[in-house]
Order: sequence, then C-alpha cells, then structure tokens
Amino acid sequence: MELKWLLYVTLLALGTLAVRAHDMDDDGDDVVDIEDDLDDGIDEAEESKPETSTPPPTPKVTYRPPVPTGEVYFAESFDKGTLDGWILSRAKKDDTDDEIAKYDGKWEVQDMKETKLPGDKGLVLVTRAKHHAISSKLSKPFVFDTKPLIIQYEVNFQNGIECGGAYVKLLSKTPELNLDQFHDKTPYTIMFGPDKCGEDYKLHFIFRHKNPKTGKYEEKHAKRPDADLKTYFTDKKTHLYTLVLNPDNSFEILVDQTVVNSGNLLNDMSPPVNPPREIEDPNDQKPEDWDERPKIPDPDAVKPDDWDEDAPAKIADENAVKPEGWLDDEPEYVADPDAEKPEDWDEDMDGEWEAPQIANPKCETAPGCGTWQRPMIDNPNYKGKWKPPMIDNVNYQGIWKPRKIPNPDFFEDLEPFRMTPFSAVGLELWSMTSDIFFDNFIICTERAVADDWANDGWGLKKTADGAAEPGVVGQMMAAAEERPWLWVVYILTVALPVFLVVLFCCSGKKQPSAAEYKKTDAPQPDVMDEEKEEEKDKGDKEEEEEEEANEEKLGSDADIGSDSQEEEEEEEEEDRKAASEEEETVNRSPRNRKPRRD
Repeated sequence: MELKWLLYVTLLALGTLAVRAHDMDDDGDDVVDIEDDLDDGIDEAEESKPETSTPPPTPKVTYRPPVPTGEVYFAESFDKGTLDGWILSRAKKDDTDDEIAKYDGKWEVQDMKETKLPGDKGLVLVTRAKHHAISSKLSKPFVFDTKPLIIQYEVNFQNGIECGGAYVKLLSKTPELNLDQFHDKTPYTIMFGPDKCGEDYKLHFIFRHKNPKTGKYEEKHAKRPDADLKTYFTDKKTHLYTLVLNPDNSFEILVDQTVVNSGNLLNDMSPPVNPPREIEDPNDQKPEDWDERPKIPDPDAVKPDDWDEDAPAKIADENAVKPEGWLDDEPEYVADPDAEKPEDWDEDMDGEWEAPQIANPKCETAPGCGTWQRPMIDNPNYKGKWKPPMIDNVNYQGIWKPRKIPNPDFFEDLEPFRMTPFSAVGLELWSMTSDIFFDNFIICTERAVADDWANDGWGLKKTADGAAEPGVVGQMMAAAEERPWLWVVYILTVALPVFLVVLFCCSGKKQPSAAEYKKTDAPQPDVMDEEKEEEKDKGDKEEEEEEEANEEKLGSDADIGSDSQEEEEEEEEEDRKAASEEEETVNRSPRNRKPRRD
C-alpha cells in the first residue's frame, strides 16, 4: 500500500513539473529568469555527464562518380562540373508572345542544396517562369530491334513543385534535327517522366507511333498508374525514374526501383495503336419510320369524368383561426424615426428623401402585423393534368445505330516496339518552380547495367541520407532540447506503464507454477477444485444432519419440560391440601374453642 502511495505522489510531482516546464516554454520572460537561477545546476549536470553519453559520429559516405558496367548509349553524371556535351537551345516557341517565346531559362551544374555527398553534382533548372531547353547527343543512335530499351535518371524537386514538369524527350533521328533549335515541336520518339500542375500528379510515358498507311505520327499515352505519386513531388528527396521497354511490347515504369505501372503497347495505350477493323458508316441514315420508343401512351385510355385538371395544388386552410393579439392595423415595417436626412442630400438630384424602413417595434411582442391571411395547405382534390398511362410499344425497333463497314484506314501493327530510332536526349520544360535537380542519366539495353548505375548513384544518395537522418531516439532527444518539458512527457510515458504493472501484478496473489506443483506433488488446480467441491458437499450434508439432531433435541427438551411442569403443579396442589387440612385440625383443637356462656 505504501508503494502505491509513493507512485501516486511521484506521478503527481512529475505532472506538476510538466505544467511548470510548459509554462516556462510559453513565457519568455519567466524562462529567462528561471534559466538564470538554474545556470549553476545545469552546468554541474553537464559536467557530471559521462563521456559515453555523446552520440556516435554520423557514418561518412564517400562519393564516387558512377561508372557504367556495360554498353551504354548515353551516360551522364555531371560530376565534371561543366555542361560539356550539352547544347542550350536558342529557339523560340511558335504562336507565343516574343517576351516569353525565347528559351532563355538558365541551366547550371551545381551541388544539391542539402547534399549529404560532397562532390556529387547535377544539372539544375535555375530559373522559374521561363522556357528551358537543353539536349545532348547519344554516343550512337538507338535502334529498336531485338534488345530492350532502358532509360533512367534522377530528379529532386528541391523547392517542391507548383506547376511544371521534369520529363525527358528522346529526340528522333531525322536529317532536320538541330539541337541548337530544340523546341516543343521538335520530333521525339518517347517522352517520359514526372509532371505536375495543381493537384494533378502525372508520370508520363508517351511514344509517337507512325501510321504505316499515311506516314503520320500519333501520340500514344500509357494508362495512368494506380500508385499515389504525390509523395515523389512533395518530399524533396531524390527519386529514381526508370522506363523499361521490351521487344515483346511489354513495358514497366519504376520509381525508386519499384514498379508503379506496367502493361503492353498493344493493349494499354490511349488511343490504341491499331484502329478498329470496322467503323460506323458515316453515310448511313436512320429511316423516318424507325420507332425507338420502348413505351407509348395508351391510345385507348380516357380521362375520368371527375378528373378536375383546374383544381389548384394549394388551398386556404378553412379551419385556421387568427391568433389573438394580431395587429391588423399595424404595418410590418415603419420609417426609422431616428434617421436624419444627409446634409449633402440634393432633392433636385436625388429626389425626395425618405427615411429608411425598419421592423415595426410593436410587432415584436405580437404574433403578427398587417392583414391576416389563412395559411395554404395541400388540396386533397388536386390531381393535376391528366395523362394516359404508358404501355409497351408493339412497334419498338430498338435504338438505331449506323451499320458497320470495313475501316478504310485499318492497319495492324503487331510490333509497335519498333519505333523511330532516336539519337539525342533533351529536356524541354516550363516550370513555375526553380532549382529542379537532374542527375545520372543512362540509356542502355541491359537491366543489370542500369541497376549498377542506380546503386552507384541514387543508391549512394539514399545511403547518405539514411546515415545522416537521426534515429527515433535521436529525434526525440533533439525535440527535447528545443522543448525541455518533453523530458517530463518521456518520463511519464515510461513511469505510467511501470505503475500499472506494479498496480495490477504485484497487488494480486501469487499463483504457484506447474513446476512447483510437480516438485511438491501438491494437487494441481483442477484436482484441488474437485476436492473443494467434495468437501463442500460433505459439509452441506453434515450441516443438514446437525440441524435435524438439534430439532430432535429441542423436541425432547420440550417434552421433558412439560412433564416437569405437571409434577410441579401436582406438588403445589398437594402442599395446598396439606395446608388446608392442618388449618382445619388447629381449629378443632379445644384450646381454640370459646367458653360457653350460661
């Protein structure tokens, strides 16, 4: 019991300290005064801390530029610190004002703002609200034949993203390709990467398919992924985007080496790669006598004679009674008696001045003012306009559709993977947010090469970020340094479970374990329960026998008592008779006789 009271007092004291500490945190002046009073104590406490309490230093991750482990068509880590090999566009957008038509947005090679890897540089879109375009040639054109295509790169929205994209374009190999004039209309084969505006988060995969009959190109968009993409745009972390295209027309889209979208070029693109075999005949017309009505009014139906179409839907309630105290002669609104005409009121220009209307104060205490009218109620005789009932149309022919004819533009491309070769990679972007960080581009055909490149680049960043981030204990310690009252919360968090354990465990009776039963050969709980039940039954029987014996004893005692009472009464009767006889004898004695007088 003393232990429980001690725990109660301890928790109460800690709670008081928590309140005081919270008040200290809220009141700046008080904090200063208290800190001045406790300076010596804090210094002593800091001096008394053991050296082992200092957290271990953060493991240092050394950056090494990634190196391709196989054949690549393009690889760029920007670790040279220059834009060598990249060409800035000097083009202008068509159909745009000259002030914003230029691709004059700035690109620079920089470290990330909060980098954990000194020496790891990347390509940064520096300016906002401008058109940006930059591109670079591949080591050799990529031709879609029997090998997969893998494109992979990193993006970090260092300032978040309001509206803008971070996608790449694989520029088609054409004789007209001029990277110096790279703009939004420059032909591309594939566009891939993140894009966001408002609350619409996208991860594009678009390829331009060439119509084998007309030679025209049409954009085909992959279905939207089911995964939630918002985190990749808002967490300000570096994310790895990967597109894998296979010769069997399958594709995979990965973020941070996790598949977020997959499908097939033949089945999961919009619009479809191949047009339908048949189309509706544009020259077909619906016949004039075609009946599309599944139901028609019954031509044999007749309006009933008692159907009154003129009856109103609402009528006055004849049973209503005007409330007592209703002020018929008082208007609902009256002129404001306190209103005054403005000094600058010109009756010639503004007309005759009238005081504004206010609610009649006399009506505030009355049920109503003005002419009383009966309330309106639903008319029980209202039926509305009569309409004949609807019946099935015996001439119904269904919904008319134009007949199908062979599609004159039909073609069947069973290998959409064989796209237009591309020879350059480019970034053509408009963004309302600056400092978008790009890094570690690679284009290759082997998955292992791309994975090695990712592990040496993005994987190293991930490791460095993980090593720099404090653990749970470290985060709690840092929070407590900023808010000292959190120490009390932590103590309470630990003390409360301990208190509950002591309260509920230590106060109960200790039950012997099975091992103790075995050692002492004492009966186990189930045997003891049976014995207790038997003893209880035996005790009940003994109590019943004892009660019966007591009843018999009480009966015998009653009989004995009645006999003794009768004997006592007989003895008393005999004593009375003996006394009366003795008295008679005395009276007859000569000594007691009176002398006779002559």
